[in-house]
Amino acid sequence: MRLLLISNSTMPGEPYLDYPKHEIAGFLGSRPVTALFLPFAAVTFSYDDYEARVEERFSEIGHHVMGIHRCEDPVAAVREAGAIVVGGGNTWQLVRKMHELGLMEPIREKVLAGTPFIGWSAGANVACPTLRTTNDMPVTDPLGFDTLSLLPFQINPHYLDANPEGHAGETREQRILEFLEINPGVTVVGLREGTMLRREKNRLSLIGNRTARIFRHGQPAQEWTAGNDFSSLLIPQNPVA
Repeated sequence: MRLLLISNSTMPGEPYLDYPKHEIAGFLGSRPVTALFLPFAAVTFSYDDYEARVEERFSEIGHHVMGIHRCEDPVAAVREAGAIVVGGGNTWQLVRKMHELGLMEPIREKVLAGTPFIGWSAGANVACPTLRTTNDMPVTDPLGFDTLSLLPFQINPHYLDANPEGHAGETREQRILEFLEINPGVTVVGLREGTMLRREKNRLSLIGNRTARIFRHGQPAQEWTAGNDFSSLLIPQNPVA
């Protein structure tokens, strides 16, 4: 299995998908690939616009994307894809469309067979067993919380250590601890912006110059660097409740 799961698409002051583009290029390799792109997390802009934005960056690194929304048979397109890319946006809308089109199991089967998978933000969330550690507002019924289960743990993208000044609501950590109270057997990785996880078969590594925050029920949260054994997180866990 080959996964590249990116916390966020863009760093402040940079063009879209600029900071991860070289990791994407290295992950896909030197031979040009046209990846099947799922734009379904877009809500306030069109799928065509999203496809064009991603294509601009992928073409810069010698690859291309084709939006699945253009395909008459989305399931067949998944089965024929040389790579699968899932863009960020609203996770609830993304998961709804994936369920509506019957894409969860075909994508899972395709990636388990070795097809490279790239996702950022919401696209990283859906690689987990469930969408329940997303940060997004539930703007729609997702038709089921289960997602691709390409990993046995959960990711919280865009992880922040503290709330903005003047905000009195719960911190991200408090929300994750609530999740763990209900799902005590599941690990959650707080993936900070500017970082990503790469899986190559049974090896998992952290990429980026920031640490990841590891949450387990009943244990103090830990800060893991690229030197930690992230592959240990691939050991199967208890299912989400």
